[in-house]
Amino acid sequence: MSTAVTQDIRVTARSRYEAMHSDPKAGRFIFSYRITIANHGRGTVRLKSRHWIIRDSLAATREVAGSGVVGETPTLAPGEEFSYSSACDLRSGHGTMHGTYRMVRLDDQREFDVLIPEMQLRFPFAAN
Repeated sequence: MSTAVTQDIRVTARSRYEAMHSDPKAGRFIFSYRITIANHGRGTVRLKSRHWIIRDSLAATREVAGSGVVGETPTLAPGEEFSYSSACDLRSGHGTMHGTYRMVRLDDQREFDVLIPEMQLRFPFAAN
């Protein structure tokens, strides 16, 4: 599990290898991840977009950007949190993911980036 806090927004990330959906012999490694975003600040914020950097030991680095997360742009009042799950595919059994969320403060419409902590994506039997 990895955690980062940016401007009172805490992001916790956890990844897991999905053996049932993977095919290592074919170079297909699937990893699920669960993200929890918690607002520990005093004002309400909304998540506008995401930007992921995905590194795979056997493939080029990928960047994924878009509106919201899993089709939502959650609004978080002080003390609230939002969790979601998604997945990532790699060609190898080793990689990483990290990035940023673009948030907006609803009281003054100021935008800011929140760090998504790096997650290790490791096939359980990969050599270290």
